[in-house]
Amino acid sequence: MSDRTQIAQPTRRQESASNLAYDLALLLFRVIINIFFREVRPRGAFNIPRDGPVIFVGAPHSNQFLDLLLALQVYRETGRRPAFLVAAKSMKRRVVGFLAKSLSSIPVARAADDAKAGTGKVHLSLDDPCLVLGESTKFLEELKPKMQIMLSKVANSSVAEVTQVISDTQLRIKTEFHSDTEKSTKLVREKAEEAKSQGIDGLTFKTLPYVDQNEMYQHVYQRLHEGGSIAIYPEGGSHDRTDLLPLKAGFSVMALGAMASDPDVKVKIVPVGLSYFHAHRFRSRAVIEFGPPLDVPPELVEKFKNGESSGKREAVSKLLGQVYDALKAVTVRAPDYDTLMLIQAARRLYQPPGQHLTLGQVVELNKRFLLAYSHFKDEPRIQALRKKVLRYNRLLRDLGLRDHQVPRAQKASWKAFGLLLYRIILLFVWAVLSLPGVVLHAPIFVTASIISKIKAKEALAASVVKVAGRDVLATWKVLISLVMAPALYAFYAFVATFVSFEADASFDRILWTPFLTLLALPCIGYAALKFGEAGVDVLKSLGPLIVALMPGKHRYLEHLKRVRQELAKELSEAIDEFGPQIWDDFDKNRILIPSASVPPSSGKPGLWRRKSGVGAVDAQGNLLSHPMTWLDERLFGWSLSAEASREVSRAGSPRASDDEDGGDYDDLLKGTQHEGTSSKIQSQRGSYADLQKLRAIGKGH
Repeated sequence: MSDRTQIAQPTRRQESASNLAYDLALLLFRVIINIFFREVRPRGAFNIPRDGPVIFVGAPHSNQFLDLLLALQVYRETGRRPAFLVAAKSMKRRVVGFLAKSLSSIPVARAADDAKAGTGKVHLSLDDPCLVLGESTKFLEELKPKMQIMLSKVANSSVAEVTQVISDTQLRIKTEFHSDTEKSTKLVREKAEEAKSQGIDGLTFKTLPYVDQNEMYQHVYQRLHEGGSIAIYPEGGSHDRTDLLPLKAGFSVMALGAMASDPDVKVKIVPVGLSYFHAHRFRSRAVIEFGPPLDVPPELVEKFKNGESSGKREAVSKLLGQVYDALKAVTVRAPDYDTLMLIQAARRLYQPPGQHLTLGQVVELNKRFLLAYSHFKDEPRIQALRKKVLRYNRLLRDLGLRDHQVPRAQKASWKAFGLLLYRIILLFVWAVLSLPGVVLHAPIFVTASIISKIKAKEALAASVVKVAGRDVLATWKVLISLVMAPALYAFYAFVATFVSFEADASFDRILWTPFLTLLALPCIGYAALKFGEAGVDVLKSLGPLIVALMPGKHRYLEHLKRVRQELAKELSEAIDEFGPQIWDDFDKNRILIPSASVPPSSGKPGLWRRKSGVGAVDAQGNLLSHPMTWLDERLFGWSLSAEASREVSRAGSPRASDDEDGGDYDDLLKGTQHEGTSSKIQSQRGSYADLQKLRAIGKGH
């Protein structure tokens, strides 16, 4: 590192203080995660290296601030403290910046954060796509080589680096204009022509300053040389698309640069996929999956070291491609929302009744369904099956049911009527118990909801990659709550103290009132959270009971059950036919569900490890998690069968809840463009073979 700026080495005391700050920040973030998410489940945590330099590459970046849960899981499993690369703009925010700095985050300056509006309008030369022409522009004053020029949003905010400023009305760019998804020369010309047809000289633009990232890279290299770890989301900003954005090459430069400067450094890259179930909603669920660590090929390091720009670009590009392929193996990749919904429905139909999947297994099965569908979607049989699945989904919506409720739905009877009345009473009880906490915290809920929607609209307006801006909703809900909760509690404490004073209470009571109020409020809020959760579970169970008791609806219910049985059979036959064409060992492992014998992650039951257990499932197919499950069993005798209980017990893993398995996943924002060639399909076989090896290892243990 002699040829680069040296970064001051921290003293042991500074390092201890930094670790303490990291641990305290992570403790706060764990509380936030525990409150916001109903469940977070890790997969493949045994892949996390316990020592040595590591770069965690996460995708998709679909939940902004809450994507920091990657660090929480790494720390939980290994005790390691990965440092995130965070946009310098985000580091300036009070709450996020404080937490990011406490987590030893490394700021990354982005040119777009300091963009300035340019004077005049621009368009491209018809003969040269790298020659930019201006009308009433001041290129000599506003732009210099290495700076960037960014076009307006109508041209997808396309960007290009300036190499030469010829005059106030002419400049040359390094390569053609491009957006986050593709080259956009054709689009730029079309939009410029449209503007001219309306009497406008061209497109508006912004100037982006040149940003020297040398200091940032020095911090990264130092951390890797010390055997530490960093975490990065290489898509850049967060988004809510159903596919991955093109990855930035920064992490490749970091890995190759660290190894090129020190032959003793062996950097490993761990791909990390995040899957959210209703990412922006309170009490949603998430799965975080760690793929096998990748070694940086020595030949790429040598190419990077030789100093030639072409060799460096080739090395960076090849490593980028390898990591991109690895990320595809740990993320659910759908080309669009409609395809994702189709796959969810097919997966639920294929799942045998009574077999309950963990969240991790659900994600894995969805990935495999998407892989197979992308390869065979043009087959006539698959096209016909697709139409039938969509028709079945419409029938479900018409009856107001979820798929998991169909197989066990029964005829109307006195038990069904009694159960409906009992559930309504139970729902009323949970509502009453949760009401005080809901009312007291209503200002936070309402304010967070309103402001987060406003921020989502602002983020959507400023971005060309966001679909609805949902990636920022959860972040703003959390930030608003963190700011408002202490203020609201302090106000309630003041009001309680004032009331005590007006009631002529004793001095001791007045003195203790604010402290007791501040102590009671979080407890009331947590109680409302749990009671409300139980009430929501009960509320979701009422639908099939009401349908079964409605006159004339039973015929539709029976028809729906027959349709489901026939469709599940047809789907299974199609999988038997096409599955062996993708997976070599399909006949040996017919049902594409990961084995429960994969080496488990360490950790205790709780937020990160839900205890194995079996909840009640009534005759309408509703899995209940409310505290009065035992009363359901004693009054109506409906629960999981002993056989199903033994199956879950043998598997040693809990199942996904109805919430997930009954048609959620609406906002699972994952993916990249689907593979359509047989060569890409064949490349997936290696990852499936690796899974089988892990199964064998697990069984051996």
